[in-house]
Amino acid sequence: MKDVLDELAAARRAMGKGSVSAGDAYTIEVRRRYEAQIDDVWDALTNPERLRRWLRPVTGDLRLGGEFELDGGERGEILRCEPPRLLKVSWLYGPDADAWPGTSEVEVRLVPGPTGDTAFELTHAAVVEEPLFPTYGPGAGGVGWDLALLALAQLLADGEAAAHEEVQKSPEGQEFIRRSAAAWGQAHLAAGGEPEHVAAAVEATTEFYAPDPT
Repeated sequence: MKDVLDELAAARRAMGKGSVSAGDAYTIEVRRRYEAQIDDVWDALTNPERLRRWLRPVTGDLRLGGEFELDGGERGEILRCEPPRLLKVSWLYGPDADAWPGTSEVEVRLVPGPTGDTAFELTHAAVVEEPLFPTYGPGAGGVGWDLALLALAQLLADGEAAAHEEVQKSPEGQEFIRRSAAAWGQAHLAAGGEPEHVAAAVEATTEFYAPDPT
């Protein structure tokens, strides 16, 4: 349990505003360090065999300008690829994604550290329609990325693939989700969110990812 929560505490979260091709967007940002060489982290982000072990299986033309699809339905285009430091993709999801091209973009930046570690920064910018943002706040995407980056940490540490459903259903995973939702609530408050709205969004996000079995 301590290791899982240590991974949660290793990240710094922020919410802000940006833009994508479709217009103004909300942004969520996660920063942390991994005890792995930059080339190893880059490979975990771009090698389909390793990517499926911490995120999802991916298919498509995995090169600059190519299109990809994850088995969860997310899809997009590779917009920038500058090994081993920068990867940017469009990130479309949901039944109406084709009607809103470019509504979401994910950018990852890597910087080598002084001791063989790697600074990792992920920014997800999205045009979020009703009711997603008003209901869930930044935790809508933030908790999902926290879970994915927990799996990436495991892969980089010991090469093990993540069992996403098992993790989310376990007592440790449920506690991780609750604390992740609360951490994104703090980022929402720091960005100027109204306390009552933030509290309701944290509750809704927690219920979505870790529903009460009763």
